[in-house]
Amino acid sequence: MKKSYKLRDLDCANCAAKMEAAINKLPQVEAATVSFFTQKMTVTYAEGVDEAEALAQIKKCIRRVEPDCEVIG
Repeated sequence: MKKSYKLRDLDCANCAAKMEAAINKLPQVEAATVSFFTQKMTVTYAEGVDEAEALAQIKKCIRRVEPDCEVIG
């Protein structure tokens, strides 16, 4: 399942790259891209994954890199 999310307060491209690398290491995620320019994140979840649980793990990764960044949607 592929989902897109809007990001708020993503401050730099380097932070976006760090977030993307951390999210791609999660077992619930098949692929993820984080774009600083569009302020969006696209995630392809592994088959049978609980989206809410996986999104909670993704938000933890984001907060470690950029504490003020919010996931919307």
